[in-house]
Parts: sequence; C-alpha cells; structure tokens
Amino acid sequence: MDWAGTLGYVETHTPQHIILIRLLIAAILGALIGWERETTNGQAGLRTHILIATAAALFTTLTFEIFHLADVHADANSDPIRAIEAVTAGIAFLGAGAIFQSRGSIRGLTTGAGMWLAGAVGIAVALGHYGIALAVAVFAVLVLAALRVFTDNRTNTAVEANASKR
Repeated sequence: MDWAGTLGYVETHTPQHIILIRLLIAAILGALIGWERETTNGQAGLRTHILIATAAALFTTLTFEIFHLADVHADANSDPIRAIEAVTAGIAFLGAGAIFQSRGSIRGLTTGAGMWLAGAVGIAVALGHYGIALAVAVFAVLVLAALRVFTDNRTNTAVEANASKR
C-alpha cells in the first residue's frame, strides 16, 4: 500500500526537495533585506521580509505546479502570469500599509519598497534564478545601507533648521 498517497502526497513537476531548497533560499534572502530594515528601525523588519519572500516563492512555485498540472490535462486553460500579478498586488497592499503620513512627512516608503522587493526576490528564487535573486538582495542591502548616509544627512539638516526656527 502506498502510504504517502493515502496521506494525500502529490507528485510535483519540480522535485519537492528542490522546492524546499528554493523556499529556504527565499527566506534567507528575505532575511538579508529584512535585517537591514530591522537595524534601522524600519516598520517592517526581519520577520516580515522573511515571510513575504517565502510566501512569494511558495505562491510562484504553486502557480507553476498548477500550470504543469493543467498542461497534462489539455482541456484546462491556465495563465501563470495572473498568479504572479496577484502575488505582487498582495505585497503592494502590505507595503502600502507600511506607509503613513503625519504632519506633512511621509514615512515607510522605503519599508514598503523593501517589502515589494523581497517579494520579487522570492519569485525569482521560486523560478530557480538564484544568482539574480542573490544579486538583487545584496544590491538592496547596499542601497539601503549606503544611501542611508545621504538621507540621514538631509534629515539631520532639516531637524537642525526646525530647531533654529524655535
């Protein structure tokens, strides 16, 4: 008796150990981006970015598994791009929730963008583009960390200008 089949195990187009490796890589790269946000007190940090990257990778993987399953059953019409669009829309919704306005200043734009990027990294990993995903995650951390110097200087100058007006 096939015990795995009785538990509902389904063969996948992509071997399941590869899927798990991709999910792990997405989590690690999401953590890389989230770590930078965490160290700068961003609204969404390590855990959020890990979950977004992993969820995006899982949704993408499932999309292509469904696509291959539909391909086997020729009467089905599937379009994996729709699922990718849904994933990006969901992440954009989360990112928009991280953005807020208070007294003429907007906060959370960088956090929202980082969340969206973490989702894109998860999608790239799910498609097997590990090198691209790694390069983008490292680039994101470099941009966030290196360019913070310029935004911190601008923020400090604005704070000093407001203090001198008082």
